[in-house]
Amino acid sequence: MEYRKLGNSGMYVSEIAYGNWVTHGEQIDQAAATSCVRAALDLGITTFDTADAYAGTRAETALGEALDGVRRESVEIFTKVYFPTGEGKNDRGLSRKHIMESINGSLRRLRTDYVDLYQAHRYDYETPLEETMQAFADIVHSGKAHYIGVSEWTPDEIRAGVALAKELGIQLVSNQPQYNMLWRVIEPEVVPLSEELGLGQIVWSPIAQGVLTGKYAPGAAAPASSRFSTPEGAVKADHRYLQPAVLEAVQGLRPLADEAGLSMAAFAVAWVLQNPNISAAIVGASRPEQLKDNATASGVVLDPALLARVDEVLGGVVERDPAKVESFLKRP
Repeated sequence: MEYRKLGNSGMYVSEIAYGNWVTHGEQIDQAAATSCVRAALDLGITTFDTADAYAGTRAETALGEALDGVRRESVEIFTKVYFPTGEGKNDRGLSRKHIMESINGSLRRLRTDYVDLYQAHRYDYETPLEETMQAFADIVHSGKAHYIGVSEWTPDEIRAGVALAKELGIQLVSNQPQYNMLWRVIEPEVVPLSEELGLGQIVWSPIAQGVLTGKYAPGAAAPASSRFSTPEGAVKADHRYLQPAVLEAVQGLRPLADEAGLSMAAFAVAWVLQNPNISAAIVGASRPEQLKDNATASGVVLDPALLARVDEVLGGVVERDPAKVESFLKRP
C-alpha cells in the first residue's frame, strides 16, 4: 500500500481508503463488517471513511466495533455531518446545534475521542457559512477533530470555506467528490482550485458503483443481488451509468485492463489514482476478496498512451459538465 498527504496537511492517508456507505449496517452484518475492516488493515489500508447518516447511524457503530482494539494512532477515521440523523427539524444541516450534537454522537458510535477528518457532507444553504465554520473551528480547537473537509461543494463555496477556515485558525484540507472514468466533473474547475488552495480529493465511487467492473453487460440480466437489478432480474435503465451506450463502451476497457495486468475494478481505481490531486480513492466492499483486488491498484503507474486509449474507448459517454452534479442543482 502506498500513502499520500491529505492535501497540504502533514497527515498521510492510504491512497486506497475503505468506506462503508451502503455496506455496514445495511448489506452486511457485524461479523462481515469486522472481517472486511481487518482485511483492510492487513492490506495496509489505514484510512476509513463513514458518515453519521449512513444506515441511519448504524455504519458508524459497525466501524467503531470493527476497529475496537486497534491502536488508534495507526488509523485515520473520517466521518461527515449534514444529512438527517433523526426526525427533528434540527437533526440535519450544518447549524451549530446539529454539528456540535452530531460530533458527539459520531465519537460515541465510533468509540474514539477524536476523528482525523470531520467533513461537511454537503453545503447548507439555510445556515450562514460563518456559523458552520465557527462550529467546525470549535470542534478542532477542542481536540475532537484534527482537520476539516467538505463534500461536493462548488468552487466558490470551497474558496469561501477555505478563507473562513484560515481566519479561524483551522485547516480545511479536503474535498470528497464523486470521480471515476465516466464522471469527471471535478476536472475543469474543482481540481485546479484545490491545487491552488492546498486541498486534496478523497473520491467516492471510483468504479462507478460497480459499473466499471464490466459486470453489467449490454442487454444481459443484472448480476444476482445487484443494487441495479429490477425485481424481474433486469438491469435498471434509469441510472446515468446504465445506459446502453455507457455499458457498451465500458466493455471496451477490458483489453486495456488486461494489458495493465489488473482486474477491471482495480484498473478503474488505478486510473483515479493517476491524478496527482487525489489523496485517496474510497472503495466499498462487502467481502475481503474485493478489498484484496482493489488494493492491487495501489502504486500502479499507467502509461500515458494507455490513459489516452481509455479516453478513446469511452468517448462521448464521459460526463465533464459540473452543472450535472445533483447537489449543485439544489442551490437557491
